[in-house]
Amino acid sequence: MAPRLALPEAFVDAARALRDDVAELTFAEPVTHVYNPLAYAWSMHAAYLRRAAPRAQGSVLFLGMNPGPWGMAQTGVPFGEVATVRDWMGLEGEVGRPEVEHPKRPIEGLACGRSEVSGRRLWGLVAARFGALDGFAAQHVVMNYCPLVFMEASGRNRTPDKLPAAERIPLERACDRHLARIIEVARPRWVVGIGAFAERCARRILEGEASRSVGAPRVGRVLHPSPASPAANRGWADQAIAQLEALGVW
Repeated sequence: MAPRLALPEAFVDAARALRDDVAELTFAEPVTHVYNPLAYAWSMHAAYLRRAAPRAQGSVLFLGMNPGPWGMAQTGVPFGEVATVRDWMGLEGEVGRPEVEHPKRPIEGLACGRSEVSGRRLWGLVAARFGALDGFAAQHVVMNYCPLVFMEASGRNRTPDKLPAAERIPLERACDRHLARIIEVARPRWVVGIGAFAERCARRILEGEASRSVGAPRVGRVLHPSPASPAANRGWADQAIAQLEALGVW
């Protein structure tokens, strides 16, 4: 029998399988460009998991939808606002480029001058509450359900829930397998969806066959920090803290 992997390496192993699974998928118009940061920014993503994945079971798993063009797409880190990843997390690593790059969404890695508001809000709250990443990572981890970025010809972002069923269902199968594996090895006490989509994905996994042998983490939700949400623009951090305290997560 193979030895059981330490949790961070189990996270890396699961991410590697997800990276390869989604690489086999194809998507048609209106999607014209698909970025997979688990491929071209793999060293950064693996470095993040080795630093930020919990060391012991019973953590809180925060689950986002998919990468943003100025966050994880650039850094390989979930909600990975560039300055946060570079200066606060202190992560370094090679970031390549997608095979087909959209001219309006270039990948510049840690040299990117754009800031992802969602990531700045999320990790800003973490930094304010826990100080260093290590303090947060002792009992928490942040991940995305889907690792892919979808763009239309205009450069407009298309979220996974807007894909047609013929494309969405194979993607969900790959992402569900990954999330089920993470739940199996990490046995989180909470899975907290960052937004309604991620919460629905977590509930689907935990209501399925894959969850029955691993216990039942509680599932909750916090408001997504996207600036596209009017509610999130009215003091997102205070609202998120109140929601997490009401749930009993914090």
